[in-house]
Amino acid sequence: MIRNAIHADLDAVVRTHAEARAAYYRGHIPDELFDSPEVHARSRAAWEAAIGRGAVLCAEHGGTLAGVAAFREGEEGEGMTLTQLHVAPAHWRRGIGTALHDACVRRWQTAGVSRARLEVFERNLRAQAFYAAHGWLPHPLTPRQGNHLVLVLVLAVAAADAGTRDADGVCAAGGDGSG
Repeated sequence: MIRNAIHADLDAVVRTHAEARAAYYRGHIPDELFDSPEVHARSRAAWEAAIGRGAVLCAEHGGTLAGVAAFREGEEGEGMTLTQLHVAPAHWRRGIGTALHDACVRRWQTAGVSRARLEVFERNLRAQAFYAAHGWLPHPLTPRQGNHLVLVLVLAVAAADAGTRDADGVCAAGGDGSG
Protein backbone atom coordinates (compact mmCIF):
# COMPACT_ATOMS: atom_id res chain seq x y z
CA MET A 1 0.00 0.00 0.00
CA ILE A 2 1.24 3.47 -0.87
CA ARG A 3 0.19 6.32 1.40
CA ASN A 4 1.22 9.76 2.55
CA ALA A 5 3.82 9.75 5.30
CA ILE A 6 2.87 11.12 8.71
CA HIS A 7 5.08 12.26 11.59
CA ALA A 8 4.73 8.88 13.31
CA ASP A 9 6.57 7.34 10.31
CA LEU A 10 9.68 9.46 10.80
CA ASP A 11 11.86 6.86 12.57
CA ALA A 12 11.02 4.16 10.01
CA VAL A 13 11.56 6.58 7.10
CA VAL A 14 14.99 7.60 8.41
CA ARG A 15 15.95 3.95 9.02
CA THR A 16 14.86 2.91 5.51
CA HIS A 17 16.79 5.81 3.98
CA ALA A 18 19.95 4.93 5.95
CA GLU A 19 19.76 1.22 5.03
CA ALA A 20 19.28 1.92 1.34
CA ARG A 21 22.05 4.54 1.19
CA ALA A 22 24.48 2.22 2.93
CA ALA A 23 23.74 -0.46 0.33
CA TYR A 24 24.77 1.72 -2.60
CA TYR A 25 27.39 4.04 -1.07
CA ARG A 26 29.40 1.55 1.03
CA GLY A 27 32.69 0.77 -0.65
CA HIS A 28 32.41 3.72 -3.03
CA ILE A 29 32.69 6.73 -0.73
CA PRO A 30 33.96 7.07 2.86
CA ASP A 31 31.40 5.78 5.38
CA GLU A 32 31.45 9.02 7.37
CA LEU A 33 29.90 10.80 4.38
CA PHE A 34 26.69 8.74 4.70
CA ASP A 35 26.87 6.95 8.06
CA SER A 36 27.72 9.28 10.94
CA PRO A 37 25.70 10.86 13.75
CA GLU A 38 25.91 14.26 12.01
CA VAL A 39 24.68 12.87 8.68
CA HIS A 40 21.84 11.00 10.39
CA ALA A 41 20.77 14.16 12.27
CA ARG A 42 20.70 16.20 9.03
CA SER A 43 18.81 13.41 7.30
CA ARG A 44 16.24 13.21 10.09
CA ALA A 45 15.66 16.98 9.97
CA ALA A 46 15.26 16.94 6.18
CA TRP A 47 12.79 14.03 6.30
CA GLU A 48 10.81 15.71 9.08
CA ALA A 49 10.50 18.88 6.99
CA ALA A 50 9.49 16.95 3.86
CA ILE A 51 6.84 15.00 5.78
CA GLY A 52 5.54 18.29 7.15
CA ARG A 53 5.20 19.63 3.58
CA GLY A 54 3.22 16.54 2.56
CA ALA A 55 5.92 15.62 0.06
CA VAL A 56 6.70 12.06 1.23
CA LEU A 57 5.05 8.82 0.21
CA CYS A 58 5.52 5.55 2.08
CA ALA A 59 5.18 2.00 0.83
CA GLU A 60 4.09 -0.67 3.28
CA HIS A 61 4.66 -4.37 2.73
CA GLY A 62 3.52 -6.94 5.26
CA GLY A 63 2.68 -4.22 7.79
CA THR A 64 6.20 -2.75 7.62
CA LEU A 65 7.42 0.44 6.03
CA ALA A 66 9.41 -0.94 3.10
CA GLY A 67 10.05 2.11 0.92
CA VAL A 68 9.86 5.87 0.78
CA ALA A 69 9.85 8.61 -1.84
CA ALA A 70 10.16 12.38 -1.49
CA PHE A 71 9.84 15.21 -3.99
CA ARG A 72 9.79 18.98 -4.23
CA GLU A 73 9.20 21.63 -6.82
CA GLY A 74 12.24 21.84 -9.05
CA GLU A 75 14.24 24.80 -10.21
CA GLU A 76 12.56 27.04 -12.75
CA GLY A 77 11.69 25.03 -15.83
CA GLU A 78 12.50 21.69 -14.20
CA GLY A 79 8.98 20.83 -12.99
CA MET A 80 9.31 18.45 -10.05
CA THR A 81 12.43 16.98 -8.46
CA LEU A 82 12.37 13.44 -7.12
CA THR A 83 14.75 13.97 -4.21
CA GLN A 84 14.57 10.48 -2.71
CA LEU A 85 13.29 7.05 -3.67
CA HIS A 86 14.51 4.25 -1.42
CA VAL A 87 13.42 0.69 -0.79
CA ALA A 88 14.80 -1.19 2.20
CA PRO A 89 17.21 -3.84 0.85
CA ALA A 90 15.18 -6.62 2.54
CA HIS A 91 12.27 -5.61 0.28
CA TRP A 92 14.07 -5.30 -3.05
CA ARG A 93 12.61 -6.96 -6.16
CA ARG A 94 8.99 -6.91 -4.94
CA GLY A 95 7.65 -4.04 -7.05
CA ILE A 96 7.79 -1.55 -4.18
CA GLY A 97 10.04 0.93 -6.00
CA THR A 98 7.79 0.81 -9.06
CA ALA A 99 4.68 1.37 -6.92
CA LEU A 100 6.30 4.41 -5.26
CA HIS A 101 7.54 5.76 -8.58
CA ASP A 102 4.13 5.34 -10.21
CA ALA A 103 2.38 7.07 -7.28
CA CYS A 104 4.76 10.03 -7.58
CA VAL A 105 4.19 10.26 -11.33
CA ARG A 106 0.39 10.16 -10.90
CA ARG A 107 0.56 12.93 -8.31
CA TRP A 108 2.74 15.09 -10.55
CA GLN A 109 0.56 14.49 -13.60
CA THR A 110 -2.58 15.41 -11.70
CA ALA A 111 -0.87 18.62 -10.59
CA GLY A 112 -0.10 19.46 -14.21
CA VAL A 113 3.63 18.80 -13.97
CA SER A 114 5.06 17.93 -17.37
CA ARG A 115 8.71 17.33 -16.44
CA ALA A 116 10.60 15.81 -13.54
CA ARG A 117 14.28 15.61 -12.58
CA LEU A 118 16.42 13.49 -10.29
CA GLU A 119 20.04 12.77 -9.46
CA VAL A 120 21.37 9.22 -9.08
CA PHE A 121 24.76 8.16 -7.73
CA GLU A 122 26.98 7.22 -10.67
CA ARG A 123 27.89 3.86 -9.12
CA ASN A 124 24.31 2.91 -8.25
CA LEU A 125 23.76 0.76 -11.33
CA ARG A 126 20.63 -0.86 -9.86
CA ALA A 127 18.92 2.54 -9.55
CA GLN A 128 20.12 3.66 -12.98
CA ALA A 129 18.57 0.54 -14.57
CA PHE A 130 15.35 1.12 -12.60
CA TYR A 131 15.02 4.72 -13.78
CA ALA A 132 15.88 3.84 -17.40
CA ALA A 133 13.16 1.17 -17.36
CA HIS A 134 10.71 3.86 -16.20
CA GLY A 135 11.56 6.28 -19.01
CA TRP A 136 14.12 8.58 -17.36
CA LEU A 137 16.79 9.93 -19.72
CA PRO A 138 20.04 11.88 -19.21
CA HIS A 139 19.45 15.60 -18.78
CA PRO A 140 20.18 17.16 -22.19
CA LEU A 141 22.09 20.17 -20.81
CA THR A 142 23.59 19.01 -17.50
CA PRO A 143 23.91 15.21 -17.49
CA ARG A 144 26.20 15.20 -14.41
CA GLN A 145 26.31 16.89 -11.01
CA GLY A 146 29.49 15.87 -9.20
CA ASN A 147 29.38 12.09 -8.74
CA HIS A 148 25.70 11.91 -9.69
CA LEU A 149 23.98 11.53 -13.04
CA VAL A 150 21.11 13.94 -13.72
CA LEU A 151 18.04 12.37 -15.33
CA VAL A 152 14.77 13.81 -16.61
CA LEU A 153 11.33 12.38 -17.26
CA VAL A 154 8.78 13.97 -19.58
CA LEU A 155 5.25 13.36 -18.30
CA ALA A 156 1.91 13.26 -20.02
CA VAL A 157 -0.36 15.56 -18.02
CA ALA A 158 -3.41 13.73 -16.65
CA ALA A 159 -6.85 15.26 -16.48
CA ALA A 160 -8.12 15.62 -12.92
CA ASP A 161 -10.78 13.02 -12.14
CA ALA A 162 -12.93 14.57 -9.46
CA GLY A 163 -15.22 12.34 -7.48
CA THR A 164 -12.89 9.32 -7.19
CA ARG A 165 -10.36 8.45 -4.55
CA ASP A 166 -7.31 10.70 -4.24
CA ALA A 167 -6.34 12.11 -7.64
CA ASP A 168 -2.86 10.65 -7.25
CA GLY A 169 -4.16 7.23 -6.19
CA VAL A 170 -2.58 7.46 -2.74
CA CYS A 171 -4.56 6.30 0.28
CA ALA A 172 -4.93 8.78 3.11
CA ALA A 173 -3.09 7.68 6.23
CA GLY A 174 -5.56 9.21 8.65
CA GLY A 175 -5.55 12.61 10.25
CA ASP A 176 -4.66 15.59 8.13
CA GLY A 177 -1.30 14.12 7.07
CA SER A 178 0.58 17.23 8.12
CA GLY A 179 2.66 15.39 10.68
